[in-house]
Amino acid sequence: MTAEPLSILTGINRPCEPSSGSLILVNDLYRAMPETRTAYLGRTPFDQTWKDTFDHLIPLSTTKRPQGPGFDDYVDELTREVATLIQQVKPNAIHAQNVGFALSLALSRTAGSIPVISIAHGTEVMAAERNPAEHAAVREVAAASAAIVAPTSDLAERIDHLTGRRYTDRITVIPWGIRLADAQQRDRPSADAGPLSLAHAGRLDDNKSTITAIEAIALTEQPHRLTVIGKGPLRKHLEHRTAELGLQDRVRFERHLPRVELWSLLPTFDAFVFTTKGLEAFGLVLVEAQAHGLPVVYSDLPGVRHLLGGAGAPYTPGDPRSLATALDEMSRNLHQRTAASKAALHNARRYDITTTGRLLHELTLRVTNS
Repeated sequence: MTAEPLSILTGINRPCEPSSGSLILVNDLYRAMPETRTAYLGRTPFDQTWKDTFDHLIPLSTTKRPQGPGFDDYVDELTREVATLIQQVKPNAIHAQNVGFALSLALSRTAGSIPVISIAHGTEVMAAERNPAEHAAVREVAAASAAIVAPTSDLAERIDHLTGRRYTDRITVIPWGIRLADAQQRDRPSADAGPLSLAHAGRLDDNKSTITAIEAIALTEQPHRLTVIGKGPLRKHLEHRTAELGLQDRVRFERHLPRVELWSLLPTFDAFVFTTKGLEAFGLVLVEAQAHGLPVVYSDLPGVRHLLGGAGAPYTPGDPRSLATALDEMSRNLHQRTAASKAALHNARRYDITTTGRLLHELTLRVTNS
């Protein structure tokens, strides 16, 4: 007799279409999990033509409010809505995305005897390290969780520290992945020594530190060209700084691109520039770049070197001159660039979303069976 598929309730309290790393991840992840049926809680997508990958998409109706006055009332209202939905779905397990955010609080408070696996994405950890209320929320969800998943050992350590090392034995590292089968995994021939065509993609905010790449372009010996792909609160500031430095002919801004468009564009570049200066939960875009044969010039943050498998060129986070030096060296050293491209393709094979899905499925089965 065939066993019933595992029923999972999860969600992220944002419009559902894949417009960020976390949303791209969950759309891929639950499609890749074997023998499961997923009910997903989220906000109505902006793009009405977008088709989700979940078995059941349930739009949340509670009006969203940020931390501050009225937040506790908002969580109480959301909790009442989630309690009703749990009774309707009757899942075998709950995956609480973003440990400590409002939806994970609501899920953990209404789970009852249903086991909760909380899944960290990084933004909530950064918030908890700055804000006592966010910190208390992370501790509450962790206490209610049968297991806590982090994509890297560095993020796992930070969660362990935030929770007073009370739940160390509940923390499991499961690396994220991408749909490798869809990537154009081919070795790119190295161009001649000279200026590089560089890509940078991500949210344009302070932590991503795109300004480091722009100011580095002004300091390089070679006239490298940089394409900045993405959107965010610092877009206008970055465009203004580009004009101040007289770099309009060397720095180009692109809108946020859907993954199909981004992946078709990546192989046209010589290298990828990663500029995050603080916590990076995982860095899916790094794996995406590597999967397309791009060597990565990266800010040397804890865990990033391991993620990249030693392929690429590190520089001091937030230091434009250090980045400029690394870019010029890569442009001069064809052997380094060719070796980094081959190593990138090899390393990316470690991060297939099917592996992520299998490991999370196995963990969920262990938790539900116990």
